[in-house]
Amino acid sequence: MRIENKGLIDRTQPVNFTFDGHHYQGFAGDTVASALLANDQRLMGRSFKYHRPRGVLTAGSEEPNALVTIKRGQNVEPNVRATVQEIYDGLEVRSQNAWPTLGFDALAVNDLAAPFFSAGFYYKTFMWPRAFWERVYEPLIRRAAGLGGLSGTSNDVEYEKAFAFCDVLIIGAGPTGLMAALEAGRAGADVILADEDAQAGGRLLGETYEIDGRTGQDWAAAVIAELSSMNNVRIMSRTTVTGVYDQGTFGALERVTAHTTPRADAPRACFWRIVAKCSILAAGALERPIAFQNNDRPGIMTAGAVRAYLNRWGVTAGRDIVVFGNNDDAHRTALDLSAAGVHVAALVDSRPDVQVSGDFPVYAGAQICGASGRQGLESVTIRTQSGTERIASECLAMSGGWNPSVHMTCHMNGRPEWREDIASFVPRAGMIPGMVTAGACNGTFSTHGALLEGRKAAEKILVALGKKAIQSDLPEAEDAPIHISPLWAVGGTGRAWLDFQNDVTVKDVKQAAKENFRSVEHMKRYTTQGMATDQGKNSNVNALAILADVTGRGIPETGTTTFRPPYTPVSIAAMGAGAEGKGFAPERLVTSHESTVAQGAPMIEAGMWYRPSYFPKEGETNWRQSCDREVNMVRSSVGICDVSTLGKIDIQGPDVAAFLDFVYINTFSTLKPGRVRYGLMLREDGTVMDDGTTARLSDTHYVMTTTTAAAGAVMRHLEYVHQCLRPELDVSMISVTEQWAQFAVAGPKSRELLNELLDAPIDNDSFPFMGCGDVAIGGVNARLFRISFSGEHAYEIAVPARYGAALFNALNEHAAALGGGPYGMEALNVLRIEKGFITHAEIHGRVTAFDIGMGRMISAKKDCIGQTMAAREGLVGPDREQLIGLKPIGAVKQLTGGAHLFEPESEPTRQNSIGYVTSVGFSPTEVSFLGMGFLMNGRARHGETIKLIDHMRGIETLCEICDPVFHDPEGGKPRG
Repeated sequence: MRIENKGLIDRTQPVNFTFDGHHYQGFAGDTVASALLANDQRLMGRSFKYHRPRGVLTAGSEEPNALVTIKRGQNVEPNVRATVQEIYDGLEVRSQNAWPTLGFDALAVNDLAAPFFSAGFYYKTFMWPRAFWERVYEPLIRRAAGLGGLSGTSNDVEYEKAFAFCDVLIIGAGPTGLMAALEAGRAGADVILADEDAQAGGRLLGETYEIDGRTGQDWAAAVIAELSSMNNVRIMSRTTVTGVYDQGTFGALERVTAHTTPRADAPRACFWRIVAKCSILAAGALERPIAFQNNDRPGIMTAGAVRAYLNRWGVTAGRDIVVFGNNDDAHRTALDLSAAGVHVAALVDSRPDVQVSGDFPVYAGAQICGASGRQGLESVTIRTQSGTERIASECLAMSGGWNPSVHMTCHMNGRPEWREDIASFVPRAGMIPGMVTAGACNGTFSTHGALLEGRKAAEKILVALGKKAIQSDLPEAEDAPIHISPLWAVGGTGRAWLDFQNDVTVKDVKQAAKENFRSVEHMKRYTTQGMATDQGKNSNVNALAILADVTGRGIPETGTTTFRPPYTPVSIAAMGAGAEGKGFAPERLVTSHESTVAQGAPMIEAGMWYRPSYFPKEGETNWRQSCDREVNMVRSSVGICDVSTLGKIDIQGPDVAAFLDFVYINTFSTLKPGRVRYGLMLREDGTVMDDGTTARLSDTHYVMTTTTAAAGAVMRHLEYVHQCLRPELDVSMISVTEQWAQFAVAGPKSRELLNELLDAPIDNDSFPFMGCGDVAIGGVNARLFRISFSGEHAYEIAVPARYGAALFNALNEHAAALGGGPYGMEALNVLRIEKGFITHAEIHGRVTAFDIGMGRMISAKKDCIGQTMAAREGLVGPDREQLIGLKPIGAVKQLTGGAHLFEPESEPTRQNSIGYVTSVGFSPTEVSFLGMGFLMNGRARHGETIKLIDHMRGIETLCEICDPVFHDPEGGKPRG
């Protein structure tokens, strides 16, 4: 029912939409729930297990009952909360979990069989006959499971992902969040203010309170206007912060066009990754129901929701309303309804000593013990000291108190603490690093208290940021204390509902405890309490209190279940934006990706990165032609290769040198600043873990590079070493792989090319082989390393990632003028095979430093990880398979990776295998296939002949055993 002269909706803009094929009209600003209530449509859904009729319970994202399906063209989106979905012209809404219709649901027969569906019935019922499980039980359960349904067609709705960074993220735009944002914004902090609602103001939108002599809505609008004028403040409406993660990272879902007719030029939603130095949680509180017989009838709502629908949307869910509560907040609902001219049939307060003046009967020390009506509330039964009384009512507004929204503070395994004075859990300080909680989510429910805590939270954050708050007067607002007497459930016969969506009753929780599922986590899983889409926001505390009572424990001792992200449901399409039609593995793209694809390079996956295989030119008909050209180009002119995927770990501190000496087999403490050294790293069992170069930028600053494939493993290894093996060393480290774009410039003309781009030219003296230092390109600071993975005179130049694409294009343009260009992974592989450089094809986890010919690198002057184990008997000696080079000399000139090696006269059986091939490639430089592999006592057999056999491909040939270094064995080119 619509109430005249109430609400914030725009009555000059009617909006037409449909619900289950029936046409309805609302106004701009309405949600589906408010518009349906205005049209006297109280029945909006069916429960999961018993298919009981359900109406709207709340006015926010915590809604468990009014879940609907939104149809958008050929696509549908199930489980949309009607309390959140804004209406627009042409919106098609369908009820769900009902067949054939919402009004007549055939599966409501389940409600009659409720005695057989008690808590844990799944575990007790479907055990026999054994053969029935796969043939009967499982198919039936799967068919009945789930809420809503997809269209079955491909989803053509666009979603986006985005990233944002700020000094402070403020979660919630109620009075607390607005006050905090105002203080932080005025002080010059970079602020993001995120709120899940379409309009800022939080609970002020549904109240009649005044702030500084203005309505709460006007005050909020004025604050938003001031914040909008600040360049350092971003306001993100319709954005739900869904989770907290390590290092100040937050997930957030922005509903971009969910409130409008689908548009081709904008996505439906955008999933944000927000990184904040600090955060303020101002997420408010959620009102909890009270359990009593049939407390799930359509028309029974929380008191705060009834008040919000009245004051924000000008709607009531009935003509005769009863208010039931155990706290003073329920009184405000009765007073607001009465002031708006709505008939309040009764105010029922479970506390015997309450006093309230209003134009309605007051029942003190009484309780609602039952409700009647099937598809809508018709009456309630009041139990007083003198007996029971039935009152006709279409709507019951109930309030069992308020639960602070502690969920976000628990996403990193923290646990809240219990406060008896408000009968709720509140966050503990420090549960989330850098987060300050304030306002109702911190247990402060008055408007004055919310404003004060918002300002104090901002001041605390500003101190941490090194900024000074600008002093101003605190706005005047109500400061009423909270009075509450806990009431979780009203005793009596019949089913009293806790979890409305999953049909969990008080009896179910008691039954779980009786069957010894006394742990709150066990009770949750046994009854499915709190496992619905609202994650128990409306029911968990009541269920915990009942479990505590039946087990003879206190609520703090009983504890809470584990809160996990996301805070509200997030579609997989939103989280996987941009990955439709792709696999589950993450895609990592280098800064040169766009330019590389534009040049027609086929991309291959390398350690989750996508890198170019080769760069085809006009007239080239196969990859070999392109690869050969690129190898010759690097050997004769200059080539450009994006090597940003190599792991880059920034290590700083006074003890870095000692730390690197411990993790590498060779010594790094003797490395001078401005120099680079190759290093080999062993696992604790003595086998090779990874290799790479490490540059010393200053006495206390090193940059380590790792192979692409082992970047993550090496980072974890270093953290383990620092935390567990050498915690006394003063060292700090962080992965900077994605912060720097790095490019190899290789070939005899590499220095000539760089001198065309660098602000100051280099020469052999200023930048000798294995040197490093800071340079500048067009005023942009960069790092230059004279290292080579190609065996040519080469460099690697690194710039901040945001300049990577521009640098790659500039390098290619200048390389082309010198007869060069980009080269891909195929050419890179051939170049390194020609030089005998190893990759993880060789250091695959079973080889030692001795096997690859680097045993002498293990320094005897210091200790290092794996040193002792690498010297064990059997890990050194002539019986080991040792790294060799291979060159075909038989009639068949092809080599294949994975082939096995045999003595020329031996039978090619598993027992006679004495080696294997790890890497092969055709070398245009040597005009021959070249290979690398391992052969028993291989280093002593250079010049001998060996037989290569690949049973899978049917290849057999004779090969010469060679030194792995085929090209420039003296190493003169890189040093030239």
